[in-house]
Amino acid sequence: MKSSVTWLFCLGCFLCRVELSAGERPNLIWVMADDLGYGELGCYGQTVIQTPHLDRMASEGLRFTQFYAGATVCAPSRSVLMTGQHHGHTRVRGNAGPKNPLAQALRKEDITVAKVLQTAGYQTVLYGKWGLGDAGFAESGLPRKQGFDQFCGYLNQHHAHNHFPDFLWENETRRGLPNEVVPLGAEGGGYATKAVEYADDLLAEKVVQFVSAPHQKPFFLYWSLVVPHANNERTRELKNGAEVPDFGPYADRDWPEPDKGQAAMVTRMDTLVGRLLETLRTTGQDKNTLVIFTSDNGPHQESNHDLKRFQPSGPFRGIKRSLTEGGIRVPCIAWWPGTVTAHQTSPQVAYFGDWMATAAELAETQTPDGCDSLSLVPTLLGRGEQAQHEFLYWEFHERHFQQAALLAGRWKGLRTSLSGPLELYDLETDISESVDVVARYPDVAAKIANYLNTARSESADWPAK
Repeated sequence: MKSSVTWLFCLGCFLCRVELSAGERPNLIWVMADDLGYGELGCYGQTVIQTPHLDRMASEGLRFTQFYAGATVCAPSRSVLMTGQHHGHTRVRGNAGPKNPLAQALRKEDITVAKVLQTAGYQTVLYGKWGLGDAGFAESGLPRKQGFDQFCGYLNQHHAHNHFPDFLWENETRRGLPNEVVPLGAEGGGYATKAVEYADDLLAEKVVQFVSAPHQKPFFLYWSLVVPHANNERTRELKNGAEVPDFGPYADRDWPEPDKGQAAMVTRMDTLVGRLLETLRTTGQDKNTLVIFTSDNGPHQESNHDLKRFQPSGPFRGIKRSLTEGGIRVPCIAWWPGTVTAHQTSPQVAYFGDWMATAAELAETQTPDGCDSLSLVPTLLGRGEQAQHEFLYWEFHERHFQQAALLAGRWKGLRTSLSGPLELYDLETDISESVDVVARYPDVAAKIANYLNTARSESADWPAK
């Protein structure tokens, strides 16, 4: 493997060529909801919650039907996205929390997609939830040490539970907000007793301001929304973690408040993303900007809302914290008017780690060594041969160690320990993973089991136990 120095030298060799075509390179925007299920958008089958802007985005672009998050929970999924390495190779493999903050932080030697794009001449900005480093605890992972020129939002996910926080981070400075908060826990969690400023609204305004400003070079914008994640502390205290300024079009529904709040959060998110797309249209940047919309993992049930009402996992089994499809298969929409053909549905099997190679190719630079990443540019542009993953891989460290792998986009293998028995599901005929076919297809099962034995690298922070 090349050293980081060698990689940077090779990358530098590309800069002369890159700058000559800088006007042609697209802006790149990655928009990510938090805990939004595959089935919570109208364009993915939702019939109760209103999402007109994202539905229009899908009709104007490409909708993936087999796209996967990097993990089934927050921090490792974001680590996969940033490093282009699958869950068994990436730095952060679980939600460590305050007991071991360094285990949930990127290190100096990690190469993120933001670093790659920054080195290639892109302006790089992050608004929203980070979750891969924290001030005073794990500063090697702070956004501006991982390739971002600007950052505003939440550093750790417990602070991000609170949608009405009393402060947000702006780069490395705490900026106070007028909300008054009952603090719970050591990482900034809590809930507001005086709710004035809704964080996602504030951050959306920053996104619009940034996009509207003149730019001298292409930009990479990572907009990491907090909605529709629950405020877990508010759930425990007030029995309703669906924290939103108002219930919007659901105010008059004969539903419990958590259900009204969950639906309102998703619709509010849809409206905010609609503002971004409209800003791109009105400023004329839509023709030179690729926007990806997705979710960090499957849907939650942490605000006390009724899953049966919304069917957030769509046709799949499981939710967040499950390695079945409902926990890891997520919506993904690609929008680039005039370049990505409208009204497309793609069965291409892809995952968060592919953003690294995709962004690098569009930025006309190199993908770093050691990535588990395939460029999706052929699928997006509709030309060239699309490379395929033989395997995709996930693991899970809460409760007890678990693994999952997907072979050839069809065969799903699950096991609850490194030496445990394998469950095998044929997604081609059984998308709900209801019938274990391990006895019927022993050769397939053996191939997946052999892969699971070697898929992960050893990690002192995240042992398989």
